[in-house]
Amino acid sequence: MTDKELHFWVMGIIGMVTFLVVHFFFKLIERLKWSTTILSFIYTFTGMVVLVFAIELQQAITNRGNMEFADAVIGLWGFIVLFFIYAVLGLIVYVIKKKIFKRKDK
Repeated sequence: MTDKELHFWVMGIIGMVTFLVVHFFFKLIERLKWSTTILSFIYTFTGMVVLVFAIELQQAITNRGNMEFADAVIGLWGFIVLFFIYAVLGLIVYVIKKKIFKRKDK
């Protein structure tokens, strides 16, 4: 096989296996209460991984900074911490709304 044929088959198979696994898990997530939030987090996190590593690679290619894996990790950690704060605040608002509507029903 040529290099291009090998890339075609290997990347095609990896892509299809990845798609089938992701599709299976997304179908499971779809049944959960906050499925849109979970899927939004996964999509955003994936985009952030690509963005963070693109920035680090750009720094290495242009010599305008040091390419460090720790920078990428701490950038992603910042997103996770801020999302956790968002999720906690959202949960607090959800619980308060549930209690208010529960009292109105009585």
